[in-house]
Amino acid sequence: MANLFTRIKDTISADFHEMLDQKEEKNPSAHVNQYIRECEQEVRKIKRLVEKQYMIKQDFTRELNQAKQMAAKRKRQADIAQEANEQELYKHALEEQQQFEARVNQLNDMHDKIINDLETLENKYVQMKHKLKDLYVKRMELKGRENVAKAHQGMNKVLQTELMEKSVSKFQELESYIERLENTVQSDYRLYTLDAKLAELEKNYSTSK
Repeated sequence: MANLFTRIKDTISADFHEMLDQKEEKNPSAHVNQYIRECEQEVRKIKRLVEKQYMIKQDFTRELNQAKQMAAKRKRQADIAQEANEQELYKHALEEQQQFEARVNQLNDMHDKIINDLETLENKYVQMKHKLKDLYVKRMELKGRENVAKAHQGMNKVLQTELMEKSVSKFQELESYIERLENTVQSDYRLYTLDAKLAELEKNYSTSK
């Protein structure tokens, strides 16, 4: 049953990613944004690891200082016990001194490695932040180029395709219609003027008789 659910989950996941791939082919900007989001997640993850490593370094530093202090303390006490001829106390103090000194040597080596690892992580983290900033700049550049390309595409639609030819044709039809209308108006005006002049002439002529 578990294998069945796993196969179903994998099938759904594969279909989902295939759908995303098809969408990204139609919209490359979505793919770029998704990649940047993934990089941002990685940067945040590395930041948390760097912070954790820094805390580990502090823990090692604290343990190292405590071991050094105890080694120095046992050495001082061993010297006092030896001078006081307290052999049993001297023996125990000397044993613990040696144990703490061995721990100091061990912690020193581990502490050095922790510091080196921390420096490596910090350098990688800085590089990742710069890389992410470069991606932001690159995305802005691509958005600008995409915007210009879309603008040119829209202008080309108007200037170089059937849309422009249809628009010119419509304007020519409108211009022809206006010219016909103007000619009709002028013709009617001339006819009206001629009729008026002839009527006036006829009226004056009749009056003079």
